[in-house]
Amino acid sequence: MKITSSKRTRGMTLLELTVVILVLLSLISILFIGARAWKKGSDRAGCIMQIRNVQQAVRSYANMNGVNPAATVTGLQSLVVGTGKFVEKTPACPAAGTYAYGGDTIPAVGTLYMTCSLATSDEHVPGSYSDW
Repeated sequence: MKITSSKRTRGMTLLELTVVILVLLSLISILFIGARAWKKGSDRAGCIMQIRNVQQAVRSYANMNGVNPAATVTGLQSLVVGTGKFVEKTPACPAAGTYAYGGDTIPAVGTLYMTCSLATSDEHVPGSYSDW
């Protein structure tokens, strides 16, 4: 009768190591996808906040100076945006878009004074601004 000793060596097989690496790569890829989506969402939210702040600044200027919507105010942007004004710094889109201002006309309620160049893709557009 032959006695065989089954001795198992310590360590991982190549198959086990491959499975562990694949699981780690999958988790890392999910992390990157989530981080990218989070960044995109935060950029959109930041841009909409900039648009809202300027809109409120224009409304405040109009209310404080008794100016009605559709009225022309020469240099409106410089009266609203700048040091010591309603908006201290010139707004910059967090996603590297550019802002276009509405000129010297006080916008009607529900019309935006400032828009983002990324608004064409519906990314940097407020969901509802009918009461702004």
